[in-house]
Amino acid sequence: MIWTAVLLTAAGCYGFKASGWFAPASLLDRPVVRTAATLTPVALLAALVVVQVFAAGTTLTVDARVVGLAAGAVCLWRRLPFLVVIVVAAAAAAAVRAL
Repeated sequence: MIWTAVLLTAAGCYGFKASGWFAPASLLDRPVVRTAATLTPVALLAALVVVQVFAAGTTLTVDARVVGLAAGAVCLWRRLPFLVVIVVAAAAAAAVRAL
């Protein structure tokens, strides 16, 4: 039963991805489609980050991860290099956990 679900999900994902090859060029050249295609990965990544920061199992939690996220957001706002963002966010979360 579980393998059927896995295989059907894999086939559906593959079919959805392959459907992009068959989309007409006139559809892909529309500004709305182009904007949606540009912004969708950013929205999905932001949603994943929020879920990982604020969720602990099935409960909503606020802990050191929130401080790390805030520190990383400030670094991104200041346009610091990505490696610096990661180090500052990790250091901020570690400092709060150490308290």
